[in-house]
Amino acid sequence: MKILDHLPPWMRNKFILTGTGFLVWMLFFDSQDLITTHVRQRQELQRLEASRNYYKAETSFIKAELDSLKTNPGLLEKYAREKYRMHKDNEDLFIIAR
Repeated sequence: MKILDHLPPWMRNKFILTGTGFLVWMLFFDSQDLITTHVRQRQELQRLEASRNYYKAETSFIKAELDSLKTNPGLLEKYAREKYRMHKDNEDLFIIAR
């Protein structure tokens, strides 16, 4: 116990030692530690921003396509035939798989 006698009294306090140990554990060793959580949140933010940008671009593309379909009946017929395989009553539809 001679080693403990050389330490100041505030370093021998069991509450301060416990609090310091808890703080070190929470900052560096826990699964929700400060460093790892910060890195994960930054990566998640970047992933979500990329996803948001993709969906914004996709939305603008679909809006432009919808506007062109509203104004051009020939394009509407082409779209219905290609996407939904619609055909007229007197036509036969052959689907060729690639």
